[in-house]
Amino acid sequence: MFTNCSLGHCHIVIAVILWSICVDSRKIRGISLSYKRFYRERKSFLCIDGSKMIPFDQVNDDYCDCMDGSDEPGTAACPNGRFYCTNLGYRSHYIPSSRVNDGICDCCDASDEYRSQTPCQNTCRNLGQRERAEVEGQTRVLGERLRLKQLLIEEGVLTWREKQAQLRDLQRVSDDLQTQLDDLRKEEARRKEEADSLREREIGARDTADNSPTSPYRPESPISVFKELDSNRDGSITVDEVQAKLSPVQDEEHALSEDEAVALLGGAHRVDLSRFEETLWTSLRTGDSVTIKGRRGVPGSLADEDPNIKAAVSAAEKAAADLKRVEDAYETVYMEIRYIYELCPFSQVTQKSASGEVVSLGKWGSWAGPPENPYCQMRYESGEPCWQGPTRNTMVMLICGTETALRSVKEPSKCQYVMELQTPVSCQPALRQRGIHSEL
Repeated sequence: MFTNCSLGHCHIVIAVILWSICVDSRKIRGISLSYKRFYRERKSFLCIDGSKMIPFDQVNDDYCDCMDGSDEPGTAACPNGRFYCTNLGYRSHYIPSSRVNDGICDCCDASDEYRSQTPCQNTCRNLGQRERAEVEGQTRVLGERLRLKQLLIEEGVLTWREKQAQLRDLQRVSDDLQTQLDDLRKEEARRKEEADSLREREIGARDTADNSPTSPYRPESPISVFKELDSNRDGSITVDEVQAKLSPVQDEEHALSEDEAVALLGGAHRVDLSRFEETLWTSLRTGDSVTIKGRRGVPGSLADEDPNIKAAVSAAEKAAADLKRVEDAYETVYMEIRYIYELCPFSQVTQKSASGEVVSLGKWGSWAGPPENPYCQMRYESGEPCWQGPTRNTMVMLICGTETALRSVKEPSKCQYVMELQTPVSCQPALRQRGIHSEL
C-alpha cells in the first residue's frame, strides 16, 4: 500500500497513527470531570478505595481488579461499577456498568454502546431543547404567579392600612356612642325618677279628691285604676278581673265574654302595670268601648292637664328613643368589627350555616409543613367541640396558583377538616432545574 509513497510521507502517516493511539490511551471512558484526577496516566493506578495498586494499563481492560470497581469505569467487568453518561446538551447521569455494551441505548449520547452493534443515535440536543422549553414555560408561568403575588402583597398592605384606619375610626365612634349611651341611661333614669314622682303626686291628689265630699270629680291615673281592677292585689290584672269589673259602654248590664276580655288585654290572659297602660288603659281613657261598672267612663288623667307631667313623659319617651337609637348604632359597630371572614389567615376558620349560625373550626395555631417546606401548611386548633366528639381542628394546605381561591374542604375524620387554599403567595421564586448543565 505504501509502494509509491516517499519515505517522508510514510513517517508522517506513522506519527499520526501513534499520536491517535496515545490520545485514546489518555481518554478514560465512563468517568466524570470530578473523577478525572484519579485517572491521570502514570505507571500505576491506585484503586479509589485505596485497597490496591495496579499497573495503569489495566484500567478499562475488561477485567475487574479493584474491589470498588474503580479500575473499570468504562466496561461491564465489575458488578458494582458505574458508568458516567456525559450527555452533553442534556442531563448527565450514572448507569450501572452492567449496562455498558449490552445492546440497549441508555445514554442519550450513545457513549455506553461504543462496542455494540446497536445503532444508537445522539439525542441529547433534542432532549435538552425540549426540557429547556418546558423549563422556560414553567418559568414564565411562575413569573406571572410571582407578579400576582407581589400585587397581592401590595394590595394586602394597602388594605391592612385602610382597615387599621377604619378600625381606629370605628373604635372612636364606638367610644363616643358608649359615652352617649351612658349619658342617656343616666338621663333616662333621672327622667323616670321625675315621672314617678309626678305620678305619686297625681295619686295623692286623686286620693285627696276622692276623700273630700265637697270636691268635684277629678280624673284618675292608670295606677289608681290598675289598683281598683286588681282585686286580689297580686300586681296583675287577669281576664276574670276584667270580666268582673268592666262592662260595655252601650250595655252596662251585659257581661264581657272571655274573648273580649283577652282582646282588651292585648291577647294576654294576665298583664302587669306597664302592659296595662299599653292596652286596657287606652280603652278606658277613650271610653268608646268599655267602662268600669257603675261609672260613665274614665276621664283623662292628670297628665293631660299638668304641663309638667306632660313634659316629663315626653322627655322620658325621647330619652328612651335616643337610647334605642344609640344601642342599635353601637350593636352595628360591634358586629362590623367582629365578623369579617370565614377563612382568616393567622386568625380563625369559621363555618357559617344557611341559618346564619357560625361555628368555629379552629383558631390559628402554627405552621405545619414538612421540614423542607414548613410554610405550605397552616394548622388551626381548638375550635368548638363536636357533639360527643373532639374539638374541631383544620389543616389548610397552601398550593401555588394564579388566583386566590378555596379549592376544596374535606372532613376525613370526625370534626377534623382539611382545606386547600390556592394562592400566588405560596409560589416560590426559585424553580429547581435538576441536572441542567452549564453547557446549555
